[in-house]
Amino acid sequence: MALNLTPEYFEADRQYRQARTREEKLAALELMLKTIPKHKSSEKKQADLKSRIKELREAPAARGKSAAVDPYHIPSQGGGQVLLLGLPNSGKSSILGYLSQAPVKITNFPFGTQLPVPGMVYHEDVPIQMVDLPPVTPEHVPPGMVNALRHAEIILLVVDLAADSVLEDLESLLAILAERNITFESAEQDDTGQIMQVWPKGLIAGTKSDLPAAAENLQVLRELRSPEPPLLPVSSRTGQGLPELLKRIFDMLHVIRVYSKLPGKPADKEKPFVVPAGTTVGELARTIHKEMAEHLKYARIWGESAFDGQQVHATHVLADRDIVELHA
Repeated sequence: MALNLTPEYFEADRQYRQARTREEKLAALELMLKTIPKHKSSEKKQADLKSRIKELREAPAARGKSAAVDPYHIPSQGGGQVLLLGLPNSGKSSILGYLSQAPVKITNFPFGTQLPVPGMVYHEDVPIQMVDLPPVTPEHVPPGMVNALRHAEIILLVVDLAADSVLEDLESLLAILAERNITFESAEQDDTGQIMQVWPKGLIAGTKSDLPAAAENLQVLRELRSPEPPLLPVSSRTGQGLPELLKRIFDMLHVIRVYSKLPGKPADKEKPFVVPAGTTVGELARTIHKEMAEHLKYARIWGESAFDGQQVHATHVLADRDIVELHA
């Protein structure tokens, strides 16, 4: 029997993979144990979760101010988090600077970014967090960055599409990840099919696509390299390709936006709830407020997942752009 893990479980798993403190990890593991389907096929996973919870509870807590601060631990916000990884002068900061108000330093000299710089970008009305990481080289990758990359949702590899060395640059980035056992496989499973490790998703942005050499280099890349991870040409000067890049990222995050509506009132479309694809009405209610979920009677839906105004139960699976009116 399959485990049939729910979106709520996968969200807790994502929180665990991004957690840095003992308290954060413990809270995420407890949520995973609470939300995992309870049947015979999940007994092994339940036992593993209980064991990890016990180890964390019994581990000594960090004391006072002696605990080190991890500059690469940036909690995910919005619909998900994308880490920008590139060699010096690849154009990472320009992408984030064009798409957001983040205080990036766009320079003509290498190593202009010294620490991670987060910024919020938007695909339509969905906020997505981008983090501009310090540049890497085959000889130097900051140790703290490796853990952040290993637990990332999406890694955006950034290369200068107009550079003669673009193929070698891309191979260097992939080698840096491979040497640290970071792959773009969807998941690693054991012999029973149990998920052991969830890997980041990968995407490549070829910057400076507006320059003359970029078109020829793009053709060479498409002929000589694997189609995975996908490569999209972009320009931070003209904006070319950046909307397509954000759309691809949104699709890779596997989230949907849901709008709330009060009875007799128009839907609030200013700030949608961004939730994992496959989320049910009951899970949305729990996201809004615990008591709302406990007292939920039914909901009315307008959108692709139902007829306009259709009354549905807590188990109804929502679709992107659904409007939901909860009744408790």
